[in-house]
Amino acid sequence: MRELRFERSGRLAWHERDPLSLQDGGDAIVRPFVAGRCDGDTLPIHRPVSRALQAGIALGIVDPVVACICGSVPFKGPFAIGHECVAQVTAVGAEVRNVGVGQTVVLPWAISCGVCSRCRRGLTSKCATTTDRTLAAFGFGPASGPWGGVIADQVRVPFADHMLVPVPDGVPAPRVAAAGDNLADAWRAVVPPLADREGGSVLILGGGAKSIGLYAAGLAAAHGASVVDYLDDNPRRRSVAESFGARTRPLTAPRLSSSRRTAATRRRYDVVVEATSRAAGLRQAVHALAPGGVCTAVGYYLAAGTRVPLMRMYATDATLRVGVSHVRAVLPALLDFVQRTGFPAERVTTLTADWNDAPRAYAARTTKVVLRRDPLTLDSGTN
Repeated sequence: MRELRFERSGRLAWHERDPLSLQDGGDAIVRPFVAGRCDGDTLPIHRPVSRALQAGIALGIVDPVVACICGSVPFKGPFAIGHECVAQVTAVGAEVRNVGVGQTVVLPWAISCGVCSRCRRGLTSKCATTTDRTLAAFGFGPASGPWGGVIADQVRVPFADHMLVPVPDGVPAPRVAAAGDNLADAWRAVVPPLADREGGSVLILGGGAKSIGLYAAGLAAAHGASVVDYLDDNPRRRSVAESFGARTRPLTAPRLSSSRRTAATRRRYDVVVEATSRAAGLRQAVHALAPGGVCTAVGYYLAAGTRVPLMRMYATDATLRVGVSHVRAVLPALLDFVQRTGFPAERVTTLTADWNDAPRAYAARTTKVVLRRDPLTLDSGTN
């Protein structure tokens, strides 16, 4: 079987590996046929960061948790990459009851059991059963477990009855290509906060977690936000955000004076999504919160000791949420919403490529890459 591996910055390649097999009665084997590129995967692909991050950790400049997720030399290749996909079930273990061969399913990026205390609380990306270090996940390399990546001919999925979420009838697979991570990440950043703040105003600072910011703009508009402001220096992304109903303008550069930064976000917002992946963006986001507002930071903040304006948060009664997304916990509601409304998440995709062209396409400098191949003809059913 083939799997796509990250080898080094700017280089990905197909590699052969032994076919996978069921190892437990609760396992399933799936064949991905649509895969999205997570925003975070572009960090090592587009920049040679491995040695710099290793040195930064040694010097105390980079937070050492990066090594726990991505290895002592972070993002050192080769490793199987990719963790967003829609797949077909091709084999199930004897104990699997909820999914069957032939079904089309979304696979969450993090491994979870569904029954431990953390999973029952909705913290599925911090599952107590599967997470013996920091994360148990597809596509991050051996430090996050032996799970491999999802741009592959086969993926073994433990706890299949819990992990695999069927794609609803009538939903095109490319529409939910990112449901296993980025689309669900945007969902948690805007939908629950808006539910508690009916008609609330939303600000999205984009450009780092590129597709997440755009999904968030679309979901915010679709869930009744009174205002959706999207800031990004990229005109093409601003155009996509406008197509969802957002108002857009360029993002104020951090190097500008504080008075100009303040002018850029003079309005105060009930919900803010920080998707610049920059400490300056994080501070700008917090300063933009209205009293009782909530900011969700969806990017990477690698530096040790990132400064946050805590006194401002205290005075504003603000909430800052920083953490991994718990995709499995929100997937049923997200997929139901997409089925009911026809939410056009595929509008965010800027490059759709043939599966066989993955080594080149996955490295493209564009907002959202989706790989496709034909599904197999299989008898569908559940056990």
